[in-house]
This record gives sequence, structure tokens and C-alpha cells, in this order.
Amino acid sequence: MSYKIAVVSGKGGTGKTTVSLSLFHYFQKRLGASVHLVDCDVEEPNDALFFTNKKLIKTLPIHQEAPEIDNSLCTFCKKCSNTCAFNAITVIPAVKYTKTDYSLCHSCGACKIICNENAIQLQKKIIGTINHYNISGNGYLSEGVLNIGSAMQTMLIKALKHNIPQKNDIIIYDSRPGTSCAATQTLLNIDMAIVVAEPTPFGVHDMKLTLNLINELKIDYGIIINKSGLGNNEIYKVIRDYKAETYGSIPFNKEYASAYASSGFLKGETPGSIETCYNEIIDNINKKMLVHEGSNHT
Repeated sequence: MSYKIAVVSGKGGTGKTTVSLSLFHYFQKRLGASVHLVDCDVEEPNDALFFTNKKLIKTLPIHQEAPEIDNSLCTFCKKCSNTCAFNAITVIPAVKYTKTDYSLCHSCGACKIICNENAIQLQKKIIGTINHYNISGNGYLSEGVLNIGSAMQTMLIKALKHNIPQKNDIIIYDSRPGTSCAATQTLLNIDMAIVVAEPTPFGVHDMKLTLNLINELKIDYGIIINKSGLGNNEIYKVIRDYKAETYGSIPFNKEYASAYASSGFLKGETPGSIETCYNEIIDNINKKMLVHEGSNHT
């Protein structure tokens, strides 16, 4: 059984993807673990850009079931459109017109159930694809790529998580930033959340929103402070107020930023001080994983 970790942040630009990729690297290097990185930011996945040695294993199209209305059977009673909570169906009785907006449909099937004329059939429509890559002997990467114009982020993320083999020691879900439905879907059915936060006023404000969501979902979590040394010290007060555990801090470092920009940090091309920070972070996370596994065996 894999240990599932979601890496989240309250806002974009905190370094969530940098931390996700670095954890992928150091979990393998320090613990010798087999790790599967999953890019759940399906609207703009970019984790794969950092790996030049990736090998595509499989591409899987993901469908939603959406209603097709047969106007020859339809009585234009509007039961389907009135039932649809997302306003995906338009019915204009005066001109005997029907239309389904597939970008709004959530595939609940209520329209088909409510139709007494059997005028609605559910048809499969592709909303995006899932790509699986082999990165190394014990490293894997998967990503969801949402079709342009589709609003089915949550549906694709759910399918992406469902299609990850549970054979690796650790699965890292790199979430989209914020507290949207897509971020919430990434947080479901995990063992631990890692909140990446920056010590700036906006960073602290949005971190609190994320912590509120995680506490509501009753998920175990810890915080990694990225770009420490910038901003102010308010973040430490908030962490104390929330009684949150801190796994470690990563100072703002131009060499590390340069290594990230060239993907060299995945080859160990980082300052020694940064590697020391990640060694501490990995040790702290590993301790929490061992405690979690021990409680599951009791």
C-alpha cells in the first residue's frame, strides 16, 4: 500500500511545484523509496517539463457521459432543463429547440432519469487525457491534461487519482493552488497534506484559507516555509495559532532558483544548504509516515 501525500498551497507562486519535484527527488535519494509524482493541476500541468529522460508508458482518454436529446421524441416539457443544477440543458418549446452545453454538464444523469419520453441518451465525450511516464527505475510521473474549454477539472482529477497504480512506496499529488473544488478533490483520500507557504502578507492570508480547508477535511498535515527570510514574521504567529507542525524551512536562494529554472535541481545541482534543508524535511516527513503506519497496524 502506498503512502499518499498531497502538496498544496494557498496561492500560486509559493513554490509548491518546486517542493513537489524536490520531494520526488529526495525521497528516492535519501530513503531509496519508489515514488510516483502525480500532477493534479490538470488545466496547466507542468511537472513533466522538468524531466528530459521521461518515457511515455500509456495515454488514456477520459470521458464524461453527457446527454444527447432526440428532438423527434422530445415533448419540450423542460423537465430536464429544470432538473439540471448546472444549467447545461436549454429547451425552448416555442421553436422546439434543445441544446446541451457539455462544458457545464457534470454527468449526474438526472436528466435521463426525469425524462418520461426516453428522449435522452447518455453519450461519451472526451474531457481530457491521462499520461503515464517512467522517469527512472523507481520513479514515475502521471499527469492529467484537460481539454481546452472543459470545466471538468474535478472529474479528470478523480479519474487521474483512480488510475494510479498503488505499487509505489510514496505517491505525491501536486495539487493546483488555492481552495477550489479541484484542490479539494486532490486532498480526498490521502494520508498527509504538505502545505507550502511563503512568509508574505498574501502568502500568509491564503495559507490560512488552506489550513481551514484541511482542518475541515480532518487531514493530518505539516507546513514547509519556502523563501524564508522574505516578508515578515507573521507566518510564525499563524502557525502557532493553528498549532501546526512545521517540517522545515527553505531560504530564498538565487542559485536554487536558477537550478529550478534549468531543472538541474533534480540532478542534485543545488547549494549544499538547500540539500541540508530537504534532508531535514524528509526526515520529519518520514517520522510522521512511520507513526501513521504504526497506528494503522495497532
